[in-house]
Amino acid sequence: MAIDRDQRYRAMAIRGKYQRLYRHLRGLQGQEWRTSFGEIEAIIGFALPASARLHRPWWANQRSGAGHSQALAWRVAGWETAEVDMDAETLLLKRKRPEPVPRPSLDDAWPVHPTAVWPDGLSLRREDLYEERL
Repeated sequence: MAIDRDQRYRAMAIRGKYQRLYRHLRGLQGQEWRTSFGEIEAIIGFALPASARLHRPWWANQRSGAGHSQALAWRVAGWETAEVDMDAETLLLKRKRPEPVPRPSLDDAWPVHPTAVWPDGLSLRREDLYEERL
């Protein structure tokens, strides 16, 4: 189910309003990209909304797909905002580290059962298995 959701988010980013930003970020090398609001506008081909310059939450990283289309574009591309300077209109994006996949230990996969003394009265002999006991 998670893979299907990730594929849907990627499809939304590819055809969404901020698709040029998504593609630009996918093509970047390195772990950080320091940019300006004006450079982002040049990449996307239109002016950022006034809220991008007035409200810091416009640049927030959102974990779910129900967020804003701009956050979806950089999140699905593998980036997240790290520093936003609203006065200087600059931004630092950092490449997200992939979340580690938990690996079960051998003891979790095959729990160790301590050896014990064979219980009294327990037998695997055929005669004992089929004997009626009250």
